[in-house]
Amino acid sequence: MIGIPLALAAFLTGRFQLTWRLVWIGAGTFVGSQLLHIPANVLIGRLFATGVLPNPMPDWQLLVSAAIGGLSAGLFEEVARYAAFRWWAREARSWRQAVLLGCGHGGAESVILGILTLYSLFSLFTYRGVDLTPWVPAEQLHAAQQQVDAYWSMPWSMSLLGAVERGLTIPIQIGFSVLVYQVFARRRLYWLAIAVLWHAAIDGVIAIYLGRLWIDRYPCGVYAVEAVLALATVASLALIFRLRSAEPSATAAALSSPLAMLAPPASPMLETVERLEDSRYHDPD
Repeated sequence: MIGIPLALAAFLTGRFQLTWRLVWIGAGTFVGSQLLHIPANVLIGRLFATGVLPNPMPDWQLLVSAAIGGLSAGLFEEVARYAAFRWWAREARSWRQAVLLGCGHGGAESVILGILTLYSLFSLFTYRGVDLTPWVPAEQLHAAQQQVDAYWSMPWSMSLLGAVERGLTIPIQIGFSVLVYQVFARRRLYWLAIAVLWHAAIDGVIAIYLGRLWIDRYPCGVYAVEAVLALATVASLALIFRLRSAEPSATAAALSSPLAMLAPPASPMLETVERLEDSRYHDPD
Protein backbone atom coordinates (compact mmCIF):
# COMPACT_ATOMS: atom_id res chain seq x y z
CA MET A 1 0.00 0.00 0.00
CA ILE A 2 2.96 2.32 0.57
CA GLY A 3 5.38 0.91 -1.99
CA ILE A 4 3.03 0.62 -4.99
CA PRO A 5 2.19 4.35 -5.33
CA LEU A 6 5.78 5.44 -4.72
CA ALA A 7 7.09 3.02 -7.35
CA LEU A 8 4.41 4.11 -9.82
CA ALA A 9 5.16 7.79 -9.26
CA ALA A 10 8.88 7.17 -9.78
CA PHE A 11 8.15 5.26 -12.99
CA LEU A 12 5.79 7.89 -14.40
CA THR A 13 8.01 10.86 -13.61
CA GLY A 14 10.90 9.12 -15.38
CA ARG A 15 8.73 7.97 -18.27
CA PHE A 16 7.15 11.38 -18.82
CA GLN A 17 10.35 13.30 -17.96
CA LEU A 18 8.50 15.42 -15.41
CA THR A 19 9.32 16.45 -11.86
CA TRP A 20 7.60 15.23 -8.69
CA ARG A 21 5.87 18.59 -8.22
CA LEU A 22 2.56 17.40 -9.68
CA VAL A 23 2.72 14.24 -7.57
CA TRP A 24 2.96 16.37 -4.43
CA ILE A 25 0.18 18.66 -5.65
CA GLY A 26 -2.06 15.64 -6.23
CA ALA A 27 -1.22 14.33 -2.76
CA GLY A 28 -1.97 17.72 -1.21
CA THR A 29 -5.25 17.86 -3.11
CA PHE A 30 -6.36 14.57 -1.58
CA VAL A 31 -5.41 15.64 1.95
CA GLY A 32 -7.12 19.01 1.50
CA SER A 33 -10.31 17.41 0.21
CA GLN A 34 -10.48 15.09 3.24
CA LEU A 35 -10.11 18.02 5.63
CA LEU A 36 -13.55 19.10 4.38
CA HIS A 37 -15.00 15.74 3.34
CA ILE A 38 -14.66 13.97 6.70
CA PRO A 39 -16.25 16.78 8.80
CA ALA A 40 -19.05 17.03 6.24
CA ASN A 41 -19.82 13.32 6.59
CA VAL A 42 -19.78 13.65 10.38
CA LEU A 43 -22.19 16.58 10.14
CA ILE A 44 -24.55 14.65 7.87
CA GLY A 45 -24.49 11.73 10.31
CA ARG A 46 -25.39 14.03 13.20
CA LEU A 47 -28.25 15.55 11.21
CA PHE A 48 -29.72 12.09 10.75
CA ALA A 49 -29.04 11.12 14.39
CA THR A 50 -30.72 14.23 15.79
CA GLY A 51 -33.75 13.99 13.52
CA VAL A 52 -33.01 17.12 11.53
CA LEU A 53 -32.94 14.91 8.47
CA PRO A 54 -35.55 12.14 8.39
CA ASN A 55 -34.14 8.64 8.64
CA PRO A 56 -35.02 6.47 5.64
CA MET A 57 -37.01 3.28 5.97
CA PRO A 58 -34.90 0.25 6.96
CA ASP A 59 -35.08 -1.24 3.47
CA TRP A 60 -33.74 2.01 2.00
CA GLN A 61 -31.02 2.83 4.54
CA LEU A 62 -28.19 1.11 2.69
CA LEU A 63 -29.17 2.67 -0.63
CA VAL A 64 -29.43 6.16 0.88
CA SER A 65 -26.08 5.73 2.64
CA ALA A 66 -24.48 4.66 -0.64
CA ALA A 67 -25.95 7.63 -2.51
CA ILE A 68 -24.92 10.19 0.12
CA GLY A 69 -21.47 8.66 0.67
CA GLY A 70 -20.75 8.38 -3.04
CA LEU A 71 -21.90 11.90 -3.87
CA SER A 72 -20.02 13.47 -0.98
CA ALA A 73 -16.80 11.73 -2.03
CA GLY A 74 -17.30 12.74 -5.65
CA LEU A 75 -18.11 16.35 -4.88
CA PHE A 76 -15.33 17.05 -2.40
CA GLU A 77 -12.55 15.20 -4.21
CA GLU A 78 -13.38 16.25 -7.77
CA VAL A 79 -14.04 19.88 -6.91
CA ALA A 80 -10.71 19.89 -5.03
CA ARG A 81 -9.08 18.39 -8.11
CA TYR A 82 -10.64 21.07 -10.29
CA ALA A 83 -9.36 23.75 -7.92
CA ALA A 84 -5.87 22.26 -8.12
CA PHE A 85 -5.91 22.40 -11.92
CA ARG A 86 -7.41 25.90 -11.86
CA TRP A 87 -5.19 27.63 -9.32
CA TRP A 88 -2.43 25.39 -7.93
CA ALA A 89 -1.17 23.49 -10.97
CA ARG A 90 -1.91 26.00 -13.71
CA GLU A 91 0.89 24.60 -15.82
CA ALA A 92 -0.74 21.15 -15.88
CA ARG A 93 -2.36 21.37 -19.29
CA SER A 94 -1.39 18.05 -20.81
CA TRP A 95 -2.56 14.46 -20.53
CA ARG A 96 0.72 13.35 -18.98
CA GLN A 97 0.55 16.02 -16.30
CA ALA A 98 -3.05 15.05 -15.52
CA VAL A 99 -1.97 11.42 -15.13
CA LEU A 100 0.82 12.43 -12.77
CA LEU A 101 -1.49 14.58 -10.66
CA GLY A 102 -3.95 11.69 -10.40
CA CYS A 103 -1.12 9.37 -9.37
CA GLY A 104 -0.29 11.73 -6.51
CA HIS A 105 -3.94 11.96 -5.45
CA GLY A 106 -4.53 8.21 -5.39
CA GLY A 107 -1.04 7.57 -4.08
CA ALA A 108 -1.58 9.79 -1.04
CA GLU A 109 -4.76 7.87 -0.21
CA SER A 110 -2.88 4.58 -0.50
CA VAL A 111 0.09 5.71 1.59
CA ILE A 112 -2.12 7.10 4.37
CA LEU A 113 -4.16 3.89 4.54
CA GLY A 114 -0.93 1.89 4.47
CA ILE A 115 0.46 3.83 7.43
CA LEU A 116 -2.77 3.25 9.37
CA THR A 117 -2.61 -0.46 8.52
CA LEU A 118 1.00 -0.59 9.66
CA TYR A 119 0.04 1.08 12.93
CA SER A 120 -2.70 -1.51 13.47
CA LEU A 121 -0.22 -4.30 12.77
CA PHE A 122 2.23 -3.01 15.39
CA SER A 123 -0.59 -2.56 17.90
CA LEU A 124 -1.88 -6.10 17.38
CA PHE A 125 1.65 -7.44 17.65
CA THR A 126 1.71 -5.89 21.10
CA TYR A 127 -1.63 -7.45 22.09
CA ARG A 128 -0.94 -10.91 20.63
CA GLY A 129 -0.88 -13.58 23.35
CA VAL A 130 -1.12 -10.93 26.08
CA ASP A 131 -3.72 -10.59 28.83
CA LEU A 132 -5.78 -7.54 27.84
CA THR A 133 -7.35 -7.04 31.26
CA PRO A 134 -5.09 -4.12 32.31
CA TRP A 135 -5.85 -2.14 29.13
CA VAL A 136 -9.44 -3.03 28.19
CA PRO A 137 -12.60 -2.45 30.31
CA ALA A 138 -14.22 -5.63 31.55
CA GLU A 139 -17.37 -5.19 29.46
CA GLN A 140 -15.26 -4.86 26.27
CA LEU A 141 -12.68 -7.53 27.08
CA HIS A 142 -14.37 -10.42 25.28
CA ALA A 143 -15.02 -8.42 22.09
CA ALA A 144 -11.45 -7.08 22.07
CA GLN A 145 -10.00 -10.56 22.47
CA GLN A 146 -12.18 -11.82 19.61
CA GLN A 147 -10.87 -9.03 17.36
CA VAL A 148 -7.27 -9.89 18.14
CA ASP A 149 -7.86 -13.60 17.55
CA ALA A 150 -9.73 -12.92 14.29
CA TYR A 151 -6.89 -10.74 13.02
CA TRP A 152 -4.21 -13.36 13.58
CA SER A 153 -6.35 -16.19 12.22
CA MET A 154 -6.98 -14.32 8.96
CA PRO A 155 -5.95 -16.24 5.80
CA TRP A 156 -2.79 -14.91 4.16
CA SER A 157 -4.72 -14.14 0.96
CA MET A 158 -7.05 -11.86 2.91
CA SER A 159 -4.14 -9.91 4.34
CA LEU A 160 -3.01 -8.96 0.83
CA LEU A 161 -6.36 -7.52 -0.24
CA GLY A 162 -5.46 -4.07 1.04
CA ALA A 163 -2.53 -3.86 -1.36
CA VAL A 164 -4.59 -5.35 -4.20
CA GLU A 165 -7.36 -2.84 -3.60
CA ARG A 166 -4.95 0.11 -3.62
CA GLY A 167 -3.39 -1.21 -6.82
CA LEU A 168 -6.84 -1.28 -8.40
CA THR A 169 -7.89 2.11 -7.02
CA ILE A 170 -4.92 4.23 -8.14
CA PRO A 171 -5.76 3.86 -11.88
CA ILE A 172 -9.32 4.87 -11.03
CA GLN A 173 -8.04 8.01 -9.30
CA ILE A 174 -5.88 8.77 -12.34
CA GLY A 175 -9.00 8.41 -14.48
CA PHE A 176 -10.79 11.00 -12.35
CA SER A 177 -7.92 13.45 -12.90
CA VAL A 178 -7.96 12.88 -16.65
CA LEU A 179 -11.70 13.58 -16.66
CA VAL A 180 -11.29 16.83 -14.72
CA TYR A 181 -8.43 17.82 -17.01
CA GLN A 182 -10.91 17.76 -19.90
CA VAL A 183 -12.56 20.85 -18.39
CA PHE A 184 -9.43 22.80 -19.35
CA ALA A 185 -8.45 20.88 -22.47
CA ARG A 186 -11.94 21.14 -24.02
CA ARG A 187 -13.21 24.20 -22.14
CA ARG A 188 -16.39 22.42 -21.08
CA LEU A 189 -17.41 22.45 -17.41
CA TYR A 190 -19.70 19.43 -17.75
CA TRP A 191 -16.62 17.19 -17.62
CA LEU A 192 -16.41 18.04 -13.93
CA ALA A 193 -19.97 16.77 -13.47
CA ILE A 194 -19.01 13.56 -15.30
CA ALA A 195 -16.05 13.09 -12.95
CA VAL A 196 -18.24 13.68 -9.88
CA LEU A 197 -20.88 11.18 -11.04
CA TRP A 198 -18.31 8.54 -12.04
CA HIS A 199 -16.61 8.92 -8.65
CA ALA A 200 -19.97 8.73 -6.87
CA ALA A 201 -20.93 5.59 -8.77
CA ILE A 202 -17.70 3.76 -7.92
CA ASP A 203 -17.63 4.78 -4.25
CA GLY A 204 -21.36 4.50 -3.68
CA VAL A 205 -22.10 1.29 -5.56
CA ILE A 206 -18.89 -0.71 -5.03
CA ALA A 207 -17.32 0.52 -1.80
CA ILE A 208 -20.51 1.15 0.19
CA TYR A 209 -23.50 -0.70 -1.28
CA LEU A 210 -21.88 -3.91 -2.52
CA GLY A 211 -19.24 -3.78 0.23
CA ARG A 212 -21.84 -3.93 2.97
CA LEU A 213 -24.32 -6.13 1.13
CA TRP A 214 -22.02 -8.89 -0.10
CA ILE A 215 -19.36 -8.96 2.62
CA ASP A 216 -21.95 -9.32 5.38
CA ARG A 217 -23.93 -12.03 3.59
CA TYR A 218 -21.47 -14.20 1.69
CA PRO A 219 -18.20 -15.86 2.78
CA CYS A 220 -16.49 -14.85 -0.48
CA GLY A 221 -18.23 -11.51 -0.64
CA VAL A 222 -15.01 -9.54 -0.21
CA TYR A 223 -13.48 -11.26 -3.25
CA ALA A 224 -16.61 -10.53 -5.28
CA VAL A 225 -16.37 -6.84 -4.38
CA GLU A 226 -12.71 -6.77 -5.45
CA ALA A 227 -13.69 -8.42 -8.75
CA VAL A 228 -16.23 -5.66 -9.44
CA LEU A 229 -13.60 -3.08 -8.49
CA ALA A 230 -11.24 -4.70 -11.01
CA LEU A 231 -13.87 -4.19 -13.73
CA ALA A 232 -14.08 -0.51 -12.75
CA THR A 233 -10.29 -0.32 -12.99
CA VAL A 234 -10.35 -1.76 -16.52
CA ALA A 235 -13.03 0.76 -17.49
CA SER A 236 -10.96 3.59 -16.01
CA LEU A 237 -7.83 2.49 -17.89
CA ALA A 238 -9.83 2.40 -21.12
CA LEU A 239 -11.09 5.90 -20.35
CA ILE A 240 -7.59 7.19 -19.59
CA PHE A 241 -6.17 6.03 -22.94
CA ARG A 242 -9.33 6.99 -24.84
CA LEU A 243 -8.91 10.58 -23.66
CA ARG A 244 -5.19 10.64 -24.35
CA SER A 245 -4.26 13.69 -26.38
CA ALA A 246 -1.14 15.01 -28.02
CA GLU A 247 1.17 17.14 -25.92
CA PRO A 248 0.50 20.85 -26.46
CA SER A 249 3.12 22.75 -28.40
CA ALA A 250 4.96 25.73 -26.95
CA THR A 251 2.86 28.05 -29.11
CA ALA A 252 -0.39 26.52 -27.83
CA ALA A 253 0.84 26.77 -24.25
CA ALA A 254 1.72 30.42 -24.75
CA LEU A 255 -1.68 31.16 -26.28
CA SER A 256 -3.43 29.50 -23.33
CA SER A 257 -1.70 31.80 -20.82
CA PRO A 258 -3.82 34.47 -19.10
CA LEU A 259 -1.87 37.32 -20.74
CA ALA A 260 -2.39 35.86 -24.19
CA MET A 261 -6.11 35.44 -23.55
CA LEU A 262 -6.37 39.13 -22.57
CA ALA A 263 -4.48 40.38 -25.59
CA PRO A 264 -6.61 41.54 -28.56
CA PRO A 265 -6.38 39.36 -31.65
CA ALA A 266 -3.90 40.56 -34.22
CA SER A 267 -5.52 41.81 -37.40
CA PRO A 268 -4.00 40.62 -40.66
CA MET A 269 -1.89 43.18 -42.51
CA LEU A 270 -3.10 43.74 -46.01
CA GLU A 271 -0.19 44.10 -48.36
CA THR A 272 -0.65 46.71 -51.04
CA VAL A 273 1.58 47.87 -53.76
CA GLU A 274 2.26 51.08 -51.84
CA ARG A 275 3.23 49.17 -48.68
CA LEU A 276 5.53 46.91 -50.63
CA GLU A 277 7.15 49.95 -52.23
CA ASP A 278 7.59 51.58 -48.83
CA SER A 279 9.20 48.45 -47.41
CA ARG A 280 11.86 48.24 -50.08
CA TYR A 281 15.43 49.19 -49.32
CA HIS A 282 16.38 52.43 -51.04
CA ASP A 283 20.02 53.33 -51.49
CA PRO A 284 20.45 56.99 -50.48
CA ASP A 285 23.10 57.35 -53.23
